Amino acid sequence: MRKQYLSAPLPFVGQKRMFAKEFIKVLERYPDNALFVDLFGGSGLLSHITKCRKPDSTVIYNDYDNYCRRLDNIPHTNALLAQIRPLAALVPPEKALPKETKETILRLIEQEEHRYGYVDYITLSSSLLFSMKYATNLEGLRKETFYNTVRKCDYNPCLDYLDGLEIVSCDYKELFNKYKDMPDVVFLIDPPYLSTEVGTYTMNWGLSDYLDVLQTLVGTNYIYFTSNKSSIIELCDWIGKNNALGNPFIGSEKVEFNAHMNYSAYYTDIMLYKKTDRSSYKEVS
Repeated sequence: MRKQYLSAPLPFVGQKRMFAKEFIKVLERYPDNALFVDLFGGSGLLSHITKCRKPDSTVIYNDYDNYCRRLDNIPHTNALLAQIRPLAALVPPEKALPKETKETILRLIEQEEHRYGYVDYITLSSSLLFSMKYATNLEGLRKETFYNTVRKCDYNPCLDYLDGLEIVSCDYKELFNKYKDMPDVVFLIDPPYLSTEVGTYTMNWGLSDYLDVLQTLVGTNYIYFTSNKSSIIELCDWIGKNNALGNPFIGSEKVEFNAHMNYSAYYTDIMLYKKTDRSSYKEVS
């Protein structure tokens, strides 16, 4: 019998392992032969669980973040971690590695990339960086402090993890438009969360992008994920109550100023202004 995973085989920011059991319960509400389209496939966990629970269904997994390539390179990742493990073991667990050790590890990683043309930096990050910090290339890794958080055992090859899925890699809008009019289609919608770090995703993501996703919920069968950090549900509730407002910033002008909090963190202050055409108005000092 095929093994069902309740967490992704490799680290992935935003994978739905905490939701896995509840997701399984929700799937029972949909037909066994439905067409499931995972618009933001991520680690493939939702697609994998869906195919396991609904083997007669068609499941489209959008591998926009190239998770398949990471899975294919598990043997190389395991071999690289085997070289790193004894170097990190020279310091206690969770403690920072000396600069010399870090440089040695970076050389190993650089050699690996030259040899095979690919390194799974996200998986390596989980074994070298502080919890929930990730780098996507050598230069990004070089900027971080290394810790002895190296995984103690190899990653399972998980050769059957994506079995039975139809794998594509494209913009979610293209995928949605292709399947939106098909009967019995169910969209799995797990976009990067608003107000959450999205640096490991292969996309540029802004507020308008988050709001664009809401169009996939209109008149469709869906399972949608968000968080209270995004306030998206509160926002939609407010818009529903004030839908005659329109855009209050139409006709205004904008001035921006970049403010730095430290060497690596900054934000943009924005001032919007507009003078109405009324002949008289009250000035506010």
